[in-house]
Amino acid sequence: MSKDFYKGYREPCLSLMKKNEVTVWCELIAKTTRGDFHGLLLPRSETADPEHLVLKLDSGYNIGIRHDTVLSLEKVGYREANYKIPEKEFPVDPEKPRVRLFGTGGTIASRLDYRTGAVIPAFSPGELYGSVPELADICNLDTEKLFGVFSENMGPEQYLILADRVGEAIRDGYDGVIIGHGTDTMHHTSAALSFMVQNPPVPIVMVGSQRSSDRPSSDAAQNLINACHAAAHGEIAEVMVCMFGPTSDRYNLLHRGTRVRKMHSSYRSTFRTLGDIPLAMVENGVITPIDDKYATRRLDREVDVQPAFEEKVTIVYYYPGMLPDVIDALVDKGYKGIVIAGTGLGHVNRKIYPALERASAAGVALYMTLQTMWGFVQMYVYETGREILELGVIPLANMIPDVAYVKLGWSLGVHPNDLEAVRKLMTTPISGDMTDREPHDGYLVLQGGIPEVQDFFTGVWK
Repeated sequence: MSKDFYKGYREPCLSLMKKNEVTVWCELIAKTTRGDFHGLLLPRSETADPEHLVLKLDSGYNIGIRHDTVLSLEKVGYREANYKIPEKEFPVDPEKPRVRLFGTGGTIASRLDYRTGAVIPAFSPGELYGSVPELADICNLDTEKLFGVFSENMGPEQYLILADRVGEAIRDGYDGVIIGHGTDTMHHTSAALSFMVQNPPVPIVMVGSQRSSDRPSSDAAQNLINACHAAAHGEIAEVMVCMFGPTSDRYNLLHRGTRVRKMHSSYRSTFRTLGDIPLAMVENGVITPIDDKYATRRLDREVDVQPAFEEKVTIVYYYPGMLPDVIDALVDKGYKGIVIAGTGLGHVNRKIYPALERASAAGVALYMTLQTMWGFVQMYVYETGREILELGVIPLANMIPDVAYVKLGWSLGVHPNDLEAVRKLMTTPISGDMTDREPHDGYLVLQGGIPEVQDFFTGVWK
């Protein structure tokens, strides 16, 4: 039998499949020492482990069955998967707002190709309408695929192109802009756009999905629907991230692009606003502001686009015992800016003082943030902080370290040979990257096990 019938499977699973006369795409009943399972036998990646068969259950979830737990495999049918995304003509209504959707490689609406492990995205207006027909009730959607990269491969090169294209879409009269993006580095890109595309007259909404569209628990459709509502009809004209609020399917939150961070590897509610509260909630097409401080939609087409970035910038996460050669090596390699994520109120050990002094003397821009994520840099409180200030390190209030990295790269790109101009940009709040204070409910961590949280979970949490 052709190798294609055993796609991706190797010994010992291969012998098991041949013995029971089953191949990939067979619908089967697997009797195992852990119970019986009914599902579709899926292909595997050539690099996957050889110990497990993979079944897609009727529920839509995939499970792995270890070969040595299998008692028998009974074929009951055969149905090779069809990966073509349904495509229908996107209806145009002149009464509805016009929204431009830029794709960068994130899986907004997609199907997984189990033969290769690759995700097949739905991206054209027809594909998106075929996958999420509710979009036609919200707006007239035009799409443009800018990149096809995983989010970890998004960087300065892509930021510059994206900022230019967003600016062009605004000047072309679109009522809102959406950027489909992978979730892993979405908060970096949202910060970059917040600095490169300032004072937009329309909403700029970033959206992605934590779980692919072939899974019953996918958040892709709801995220995209609510992002379209925010972009087409929302009054908040800022760069925002639109993702799940709670882990349930109740509503989405709109987070300001400079105050948001991905906080969990797999939760659908992974994005949180740090040191502030979210801008708004989107539920069933209704956008409810949470924070009353935001830029509002305007009728003009004016926007300040400043695409620039110096790539020789980095973050140094301080740890006890750090040696000065870490900083020295960066200076020797020509780095022009270093953001430090310090301890406490903005501290590092005295061992690296000489390296910081040398870096400052060499014209390297040095800035202090906090690895605590919440709170303010306060370098006048303790002697250590005051000493570090004297070495040329500049505090950045409550700016998130990732945002500080992006802002420093942008600032040095805008003013490559003027550290004073860079300092002025870095210490001036832009798009909410620094705030005068943090609200009392801007810091909230639900710590399981303690009485008040357990009462909340049992009495309120749904």
